[in-house]
Amino acid sequence: MVISRKASILVAVVLVLAGCAKATLQSEQPSTLAVWDVENLSPDPAGQPDLGEILSVKIIETIKSVGTHPVVERERLILVLEELNLGSSELADDATRLNVGALVGARFMVFGAYQQIGDLMRLDLRLVRVETGKIVSASQRTVTGSNLSAWIEATEAATRELID
Repeated sequence: MVISRKASILVAVVLVLAGCAKATLQSEQPSTLAVWDVENLSPDPAGQPDLGEILSVKIIETIKSVGTHPVVERERLILVLEELNLGSSELADDATRLNVGALVGARFMVFGAYQQIGDLMRLDLRLVRVETGKIVSASQRTVTGSNLSAWIEATEAATRELID
């Protein structure tokens, strides 16, 4: 009995150490991100129809320029959506979007929305872990004026804060 108890303890120690080594290796690997188009939650959504796509492109550019995370290309997300034949109503559900993120190999997803009211634009971004659906971080910016370059600068700042 003494030998089997020592063997059990040895096996337990080896398993714990192996689990720690795996966790360390996983934490050293950069986590892949996927970015969804930023949603327009404005009361009058007709203002700038392509703004969500423009802001999403800036988010992707910023993540790539920081260089700490690989980014799933938008074309890859679109291909998966086409293959799955998902409509826009199904994509309104975060769980569906997280499943698509998992299919393209993303560990995290960036979701966002903006709201334009008068001469104010508010941008909210959140970084979500694909496997759990939990929000890891969030950032928000409010910009005065209808200056597109100020909105893009705010998007870059919010993205940097999000992934730091």
